Order: sequence, then C-alpha cells, then structure tokens
Amino acid sequence: MGRNAKNARGRTGMPPAAAHGFKVVAIGGGTGLSTLLKGLKRFVIPPGAAPPPHPFISQLSAVVTVSDDGGSSGKLRKEFNVLAPGDIRNCIVALSEDEALLSRLFQFRFGGRSALAGHSFGNLFLTALNEMTGDFGTAVKLSSAVLKTRGTIFPATTANAQLEARMEDGARVRGESRISASAQRVVELRMIPKHAPPLPQTLQAIAHADLITVGPGSLFTSLICNLLVRGIPEAISASHALKVFVCNLMTEANESLSLSAADHIRTVYQHAGRAIFDCALFNGQRLSKRLTAKYALEGACQIAVDVHKIRALGVTPVVGDFLAEDGVARHAADRVAAELMRLLIERRAHAGAAGATHAAER
Repeated sequence: MGRNAKNARGRTGMPPAAAHGFKVVAIGGGTGLSTLLKGLKRFVIPPGAAPPPHPFISQLSAVVTVSDDGGSSGKLRKEFNVLAPGDIRNCIVALSEDEALLSRLFQFRFGGRSALAGHSFGNLFLTALNEMTGDFGTAVKLSSAVLKTRGTIFPATTANAQLEARMEDGARVRGESRISASAQRVVELRMIPKHAPPLPQTLQAIAHADLITVGPGSLFTSLICNLLVRGIPEAISASHALKVFVCNLMTEANESLSLSAADHIRTVYQHAGRAIFDCALFNGQRLSKRLTAKYALEGACQIAVDVHKIRALGVTPVVGDFLAEDGVARHAADRVAAELMRLLIERRAHAGAAGATHAAER
C-alpha cells in the first residue's frame, strides 16, 4: 500500500468516511422510544448507499419492552401467549423507510363492536407471524423487512414476563396496566420470572455499540423494566459505549411524581444494581402556561433538573432546548438526535486526540 493511501486511511485503518459510522443502541418503550428513533433514523444511511463524508449511524438497534398487558397487546397476550406487540409495532413504524400506506396500515385500529375492536392491524400482523414461525424475534424481523426499517428491533426478553410493583403504601400490584392505573406511587419494580433471558443479539449489539441510550419513557414501566432482564445492565456496564440517559420532560402521577432528575437516575441505578450512565440529556426550556396548567390538573409538572446532585452521581448533565409542544409536551426528536450525535463526535475526537498524544509519548 502506498504512503498516500495509508495516510488517507488514517490511524483507524479505514477510509475517512467509514470512520464516521456509529453503532447505536436505544433502550426503552412507549411513545418516548419511538419518538427518539424517528430522530435517530435520519442519521442512518439507507441500504446500499455510499457512506457520506459526515458522521452517520451505520447500525441502529432498539431494545423494546414487551411487558404491556393492557388494551390490544394484553388481549393478544392472553389469547395467543404472545409477547406484547404494541411498543414493538410503534418502533417498527418509527424506523420504517417512510410513513406511507404500509406504516399507516400497521397503525390502523379496528373500531366497532366486533371481536377485532380495539386491535391494531400491526399487532395482529405480528401475532400472526409469531403463530406461523413460532418465534417472536423472527416475527419482528420479518415485519421490519416488510416496512423496510432503518434499524433492527429486539424485544427486551423472550420470556412472557410480567411486572410486579411495590407501591408507596406497601401494597404489591402485578401487571403493567394495573401498575399504571394505581393511585399509589411505585417504589420498587421486579420482573416475573426474575431471570427473564434477553436475546443473544441484544447483548452483542450492546457490547459493540458506540452509543447506548436509555429513555425517554415512563420511568418504571418503559425504562427500568428493560434493566430487570438478566444480563442487560451488566452488558451496558461492560460496554465501552457512551451511555446516555434521556430524561423525561414531565413527572407522571404514579411513576415519578415529586422525583427530580437526579432521583430518576438514582432510581435507575438502584434497580440496575450499578451506575451505568456517562451523561444525561435534560430539557431546560419552559413549558407554555397553557400546557403547564393542563398538566397541573393531572398532578404533573416539569422535572426539576438538579445539576449539582446529578454531577455528584458521576453523571455529566447536558441541558438544552429539547421541548416540542403539540397539544402535549414531547421531545423534539431531531434536536435530541442531533445532540446525541454531537456528543458522539466529541467523544471520538477526544479519543483520537488522546491516542495521538499517547503515540507521540511512546
């Protein structure tokens, strides 16, 4: 290999464009994860496309909770002994090549009073594929292929697991839907069975990731539940990835009422059994008076960002304007994704500078 070719490839041994590719794993559930995936998707290069000169995501994986037991997902779990398909369906649509007919079809929900009432087409599609293949992971993979997703989706566990919460009054409540409907605040969460296994591919994706995100999503029933799956918190801790907590915008009545941003991280650590985050993204933009009043009627408010306590946990706080208002408070997916990419680029630059300094000192 000539000197010019070698210099063009740099210290990584890869062409400059290829060196910008990042592997990203996003962990969560509910609307929070699907919103984040929509933002990250625009950094993923389509299959067969040449690597661009700017940083991009070469591999995007989503690890999704499957513990929902309410609504359409709950009915299908009981009738077909299938893992909860609802959050998986939302992530498939979020990562789809476009949101045209097929994506809208997956989200279509039957009305009326028939046996199909309340079911979404995507949930039924996933259930049918699960019945055909005998494997939910395969059903997810085939559904993703139909919608041409720009990413890979893994259920957090292959076990038909349930959640059980210990509430503030000491009562134990089993089932995600009953936990969410409880008037008491969740204090502790556990998964039944206790040692629910993950997919091996999930642990491999975490091990090789450049970035791992947890959140946004309901603290216990969308985020912590994934960290109760055997091996997932250990894999996150052992990974060399940049590990980022994406904090929720608002408190929730029975999951995070009165909890500050630092309290959220501390609660995650208690359930994961270890510290797992390098930094955390928090919204610093004030909510409009109209939405503030609307959420106040539900007993919810913006999460207080206690920067000093966050730093005391060994986590670097990143505060920015990540708020989008559309009748409700949502994360601005594009701005969150852009900030995550900025953090990745910054980290890679620091690693490169440290490597060059080390090489010069040898």
